[in-house]
Amino acid sequence: MTKKVVNVEPDVPFHTFTVAQTETHLNVSVVEGLTSEDAAARLLAHGTNELKGSGGIKWYKVLWRQIANPLVIVLLIANILAFATGQFPEGGVILFIIIMNATIGFYQDFSAEQTMEALRNMSSPTSQVIRDESRIVIPNSQVVPGDIMIFEDGDVIGADCRLFEVFNLETDEALLTGESLPVQKNLDVIKKVDETLGDRLNMVFSSTTVVKGRAKGIATGTGMQTQIGKIATTLMNVDTNELTPLQKRLNKMAYFIFFAAVILVIVVFGVHGFRYSNEIAIYAISVAISMIPQGLVAIVTLTMAFGVSRMAKAKAIVRRLSSLESLGAVTNICSDKTGTLTQSKMVAVRMWFPSDGFYRVTGTGFIPEGEIFCQGEAIDGELHAPEEQVVAATGSDQFLRAIQAASLCNMAELRRNHHPETHGEWAAIGDPTEIALQVLAYKAGLGKPGLIEAGFELIAEFPFDSSVKRMSVLYRCPTTNNGPSEHLIFTKGATERIIGHCNYYRENDVEVCVKDEKGDDRAAFEAMITQKVDALAEEGLRVLSLSYRKYHPVSGVDLVHGLDRAEVESDLVFLGLVGIYDPPRAESLPAVQKCYEAGIRVHMLTGDHPSTAAAIAKEVAIIPMDTNVKNSSMVMSAETFDSMSDEDIDKLEELPRVVARCSPNTKVKMIAALHRRNLFVAMTGDGVNDSPSLKAANVGIAMGQSGSDVAKQAADIVLTDDNFATIVMAIGEGRRMFANIQKFVQHLMSGNIATILVLVVALAVKDKQGDSVFPLSAASILFMNLCYSSPPAIGLGLEPASETNMKEPPRTSKQGLFSFEVLLDMFVYGFVMAAFTFGSFMIVLFGFEDAQLGYKCNATYSDICDGVYRARATCYATLTLLILSHGITCRSIRDPCWTWKSLKTVKHNKTLWLSIVLGALVLIPVIYVPGLNRNVFKHLGISYEWGIVFAALVLWIAFVEMYKLIKRKTMS
Repeated sequence: MTKKVVNVEPDVPFHTFTVAQTETHLNVSVVEGLTSEDAAARLLAHGTNELKGSGGIKWYKVLWRQIANPLVIVLLIANILAFATGQFPEGGVILFIIIMNATIGFYQDFSAEQTMEALRNMSSPTSQVIRDESRIVIPNSQVVPGDIMIFEDGDVIGADCRLFEVFNLETDEALLTGESLPVQKNLDVIKKVDETLGDRLNMVFSSTTVVKGRAKGIATGTGMQTQIGKIATTLMNVDTNELTPLQKRLNKMAYFIFFAAVILVIVVFGVHGFRYSNEIAIYAISVAISMIPQGLVAIVTLTMAFGVSRMAKAKAIVRRLSSLESLGAVTNICSDKTGTLTQSKMVAVRMWFPSDGFYRVTGTGFIPEGEIFCQGEAIDGELHAPEEQVVAATGSDQFLRAIQAASLCNMAELRRNHHPETHGEWAAIGDPTEIALQVLAYKAGLGKPGLIEAGFELIAEFPFDSSVKRMSVLYRCPTTNNGPSEHLIFTKGATERIIGHCNYYRENDVEVCVKDEKGDDRAAFEAMITQKVDALAEEGLRVLSLSYRKYHPVSGVDLVHGLDRAEVESDLVFLGLVGIYDPPRAESLPAVQKCYEAGIRVHMLTGDHPSTAAAIAKEVAIIPMDTNVKNSSMVMSAETFDSMSDEDIDKLEELPRVVARCSPNTKVKMIAALHRRNLFVAMTGDGVNDSPSLKAANVGIAMGQSGSDVAKQAADIVLTDDNFATIVMAIGEGRRMFANIQKFVQHLMSGNIATILVLVVALAVKDKQGDSVFPLSAASILFMNLCYSSPPAIGLGLEPASETNMKEPPRTSKQGLFSFEVLLDMFVYGFVMAAFTFGSFMIVLFGFEDAQLGYKCNATYSDICDGVYRARATCYATLTLLILSHGITCRSIRDPCWTWKSLKTVKHNKTLWLSIVLGALVLIPVIYVPGLNRNVFKHLGISYEWGIVFAALVLWIAFVEMYKLIKRKTMS
């Protein structure tokens, strides 16, 4: 009989259900599994076990985003008007600029891979299930709610499941929770409905990995109803189309330019009494076009493309052009710990024994190379006493037993790879904590293979169980002097789960009972141990306890299967403590320090324990070394942070710099809190759990080597070397690029303002018929913008970073692209250039040519237009050289640019230098080539007028240096 199809609600707390309740709810038997008919019906009802995307990128939507840009729209309108009035050369050039910009933007956007595609590919391709009472393998996409799933060591779990059978099961959930250690699973019912994912120990989750052991579970969620599916939903709901500050400012500028251009057209026609003629219409269009920085969009895009190339060489791949300039505004970096600031390798670095005091262990990673030093008892709470090197041969009996416990009560393996290509590199297999203990044993000369070879024989094992947080083994020891064989029990685990089972401790190689002649001294014993645990924990170490006891076999008891765990793990002898930590990357500390020099605050958001996170944060300078973790607001648990309302968080004087035990929502909540404070946030991460926050941040930065595909696709920038220091370089590049954009925008707009003022003011100069005498032709206006304004602007976009680039605070909204100083400079430079240019035009026209204004000199040449044409050439040459020289001026907003020391540095920017030199050379054919000068540009060759041109240039340079000097004296 076919079972009914169940309706699985998305938020059913299956971790609070018993196995029987789960069976009933999902209408399945853990023994029989589903029938083929059940599975087919449920597949139809719930859909395939796949993550649904947002449909992928549509090429026409990407293309539309390139065209639907306000500045591009303004250019399109100007382009249409140019073609409509017969200005085909001008129209063709503008159209070329539009097509080039759209092509570059389209390629960048369309080539970016989709986040949801990576999420789809993370699921395992096949799963083992029980159907029709048989164990079969099916495509993972065919798993349905209620399927009985089977997991083994190394499997990628294909669906969220409620476990009903486990054997030494540990899973790696770092991608979901950020926890660096494998999670030991059990079958206990959890009563807390809103328990965090990391503590739902009776559940396993889709896309996590089985580290060791095996298990069976009932599928409770598939597809988008899994925990990873909820992350995918969050990603789809995050607005990824928010404009960057630069894009917003350029759009506002485009709107202003559009309305200003319309007004200028009206002004031109108004001066002529709204009388229409081809010459007036062409001039009106020319004035409107002169208002538009035709090359701005293309130069911004090309500058970003050059920035992308520079970043790629420095191991940072930019997936979105707009994110590069955003880096320059970053005020806060929210970083994951594991694999980002740390090496993601557990290392034993401290030990403590009651008789010997503290030990220090050197070496890193799982390479068994290092030394062990005995430091004795701590002095004033510090773990830095005089040292003495120790190995097994010279250590105390307690040291020997402790190392044996670490080595033998351990399932990890160390192997030296003898393949020629790996040159004998060490490899490790097993749990990271056990690997750290095994490496410790190797350093003491008591690695497990050596002990086994010496005669230690494993008899029984009680694997680590999260319910007791202990592991125990029974070994038969090698005999000495032909005596009877000895049996030893070694136990390791969490200190709070070990000391309660210890009735003795070793002191001076003597077993001391915790009960003395004065009575029960257990409280004092436990207080002593707790004090030492706290001392190690303050160093950010994960502390384990080691213990042992001699076991005397009872006649008739099967030592392999007949032992009782409770009896074995009783009456133990406490040996000592081992402190383990995940070391930070060598480059993390200087990188964080550089961030603070640049006015950028770093926050650590991690799934690790608060004490561990705080210690790493101290080591890499995220928080001061003297921070009292217990009483400092700089360190906070995610439970505390998540329980706070937005209002409470906003009342905090400073947001915490370390948040431990983070969930994905915690990270997003932190970013939202930073945004409410008008801060600009970069988020780094490597796991699936980081992807929502990578999307929510202003700039998402993923790790390329250790990062998941999901994180990479959710990010704006991917670091191919996983080097936190690369982030600092990237921010520096973002700052350099934004400063350069500011420079060439100032250059372009100053030139446009100067051109517009000359063209508008010249409307007052009338010929004998009352028509205005145009100082520049339409062809001259467009040619000037493209050949004299745009090339130096491109050169300014390639300017190297200033010496103070990363020693200044991040820019604020008042220091944006159009800050007061930049706007002031635009208009001051524009007015002064216009004054010199118009002055040159008037001097030639009225001072040397006897005011020969001619007749219809705007349309054709005649003898009476000779003065107008020579004045027009002078005007053209003056404005051209002033705009070209302005490229040098814009290299710095305040520093002098025309001193010999400054001019020598221009050689570092060959593009700027060549654009100025070639631009000046182009003046010669434009002014002197017959036909081209008179028929196209409507001016003639000049002679004495060059004296006026160069006089204007010298006065302009003198003014620039005086103006900057005044600014340096008066502006802070």
